[in-house]
Parts: sequence; structure tokens; C-alpha cells
Amino acid sequence: MFPIRRAQSPTAPTAEGLPPDRKRGALLAADLQDVPFWRRATPAAVAILLVGLADLLSGKDRYLAPLMTVVPTIAALTLRPLELLLVCSFGLFAVFGLSHYDEVDNVNDERFLYGAMVSYLLLTVFSAWVAHLRMRRAAAFAAVSSVAEAAQRALLRLPGPVVGPLNLAVRYVSAADASRIGGDLYSVLETPHGTRVAVGDVRGKGLGAVQTAAVVLGAFREAAYDESGLRGVAARIEASVERHAPDGEFTTALFAEFRTPGVMELLQYGHVPPIRVDPDGGVHVLDAPDPWVPLGLGRLAAGEPASWDQPFGGEDVLVLCTDGVVEARHRRDGGFYPLAERVGPLVRGAARSSAELEAAVGRVYADLLEHTGGELNDDALLLLITRTDQA
Repeated sequence: MFPIRRAQSPTAPTAEGLPPDRKRGALLAADLQDVPFWRRATPAAVAILLVGLADLLSGKDRYLAPLMTVVPTIAALTLRPLELLLVCSFGLFAVFGLSHYDEVDNVNDERFLYGAMVSYLLLTVFSAWVAHLRMRRAAAFAAVSSVAEAAQRALLRLPGPVVGPLNLAVRYVSAADASRIGGDLYSVLETPHGTRVAVGDVRGKGLGAVQTAAVVLGAFREAAYDESGLRGVAARIEASVERHAPDGEFTTALFAEFRTPGVMELLQYGHVPPIRVDPDGGVHVLDAPDPWVPLGLGRLAAGEPASWDQPFGGEDVLVLCTDGVVEARHRRDGGFYPLAERVGPLVRGAARSSAELEAAVGRVYADLLEHTGGELNDDALLLLITRTDQA
């Protein structure tokens, strides 16, 4: 779920998986440190050029040099204080040159030149101070981001692209501004009872959702090794959520176990149904025969959840997601993303190799962004699974 892992994995979410608007926002949040100086100085340089051309083309009877005061203001948005002073010095020379061209530097009209110079210098100093404040804010933001990343490392660990007999490919995006922290979660573990998968969606977003996700994942990591059946694993997690999660919080979840080749066991807790795509691109939505309430709400329901078996061969692709995918709105008409209708051709044949699986999850994610117009308003997780052991 998060871009933090013990070993580098080609399936983990990266900056390349973010929508263009999110990538631009992340670059701005880093105070444009990755952008060359000449590119950051271009807006101010263009402003100097435009004011100069406007004054020259308007003739000597128009004195437009005072418009050069826009240069420090623009420079404060992209440049560091010393860089701003350097660029604005060129604007100062331009004011001198234009004043000489417009013949306002003589004894009678020099008051116009003094007014333009004083205004330009005062605004330059003020803009340098604004640039300094901007950089301090960027440094504070970077420090907070580092703390959040450290928390993710401590609380949440990602599997590699191969776990037991399973190949994995993942895309995750958080709705939290300037962050990839969210309430969607997944874990894949190789245990004595088979390879077990958990996918969940915590109610809410941000750090509160991360806290609940950590409870769910911590309980899953322990129970997956200890319990012989999926129902026992889920019961342990249910108890942990009721004890440690904030009141009223709940988590939809889907558990899967891969023990026997050609078969998988599924257990659903109010989560989005999984989808199995066969080698020909046929789509099978795997609805639970006995749906159950989300984790944290078990005390409100009578009885017990029941798991069920589904065929899953070596050439099939299992598509797991959270509601941030299937409830993503169309950019124009507001319709939900039709994952079951679109996923077949996008992932067909992806079981041939890990590279094909990674390309397939990229195609699905790109199609999702095309549907929404490039931005998601909720946490979204896409997990594609194939198996290397044949039925």
C-alpha cells in the first residue's frame, strides 16, 4: 500500500504511477529543488523581456519602466533569495536603460526615475524575504514527510513482487494531499498453511486510517502464521480491531488462501468482490455466497462468516481492488468506473511473466485515470495476482 518496503520491488507504487497533477504538486511541495536554475528563472526573465519590449514598442512618449516591479513578485514564486537578487539586478539595469531611452533621466524628469528605482528596490528586498519564508515552509513540509515515511517503515511492510507461488503487481494512490498515506492496505504472506493475502479498506483517510490499517495488518501478520483456517485468521483480526481501533471505525476486507494448486479459498468482509480473468480475457466476478459485515462490526451480526473455494489456474489473473477504484467518477458524466467491463482485455495474458503482469496493472491504472480525467478523489488500490504453480 505504501512506497516503503524491505526490498526493492518493481511492483511497488512509484512517482511514475501518480497522475500528472499529483506529480506537479509533489514537485512544487519540494520547492522546485529538482528544477534547473534556468527553468526557475525563466518566468522572471520573460517578464523583464516583455516589459522592455512594451516600453520600446510604445515609443518615447510612454514611460513603462515602472512595470518592471512585477519581476521581483514573479521571482519570489520560484527562486531562492540570492537567485532572486541576481535576476532582479538585471531588471534594475533594464529600468536604467529604458529610462535613458525614454529620456526621463534628465534633471527635469529624474523624479520619475527615482520613484521607479525606489519602488523596484523595496519590492526586491520584500520579495527576497518572501522567498526565504517559502523555502522555510518547504523545509518544514519535507521534515513532516520524512516523519510520515519513517512511521510507514515502522508500521507497514510490503511484500516483494513474488511471494511463494504468487506473482504480484500493485498500484496504490492516496487521497491525502501531498502524501501517499491512506487507509487502503494489503499484505501477502507465505505461511505454513499456504500463501495468504489480505486486502482491506479502512473507513476514512489520513493518519487515523493508517492507525487502523496498522492494527489490521499487525493482527493479520500474527494470525496468518498461527491459525490453520482463514476464519480463524479473520476472527483474530476482528478482535484486534474491536480492542484497538477507534470507536465507530470499520474495515472492509477480503482474505484469500492459496494452498492447493488450481484452487483458492476466499473470505469476504463487506469488501469489493474479486475478479478472476481467464486466459481468453473472460471476466468472472466472484461474489460471496454468504456476504459478511466489515471488520469491527461483527458484534452487530448473528452467526459466522463462511469462506468459499474458487478455481484459479496458472494462466488466470486475480484482480483485487478497493472501492476507490470501482467508485471512481467519470470526468464528465460522473459514472462509476466499470472495472468488470474493462479489465478483461487489459490484463489478458498477463500470467505469462512478471513483466507482463506489471504492464497489465499499469494499463488498468492508466485506464482508470483516463476515466476520471487524471485525478482520484479517494484512496485506491489495485492488486493483480497470478500463480506460478500449475493446476
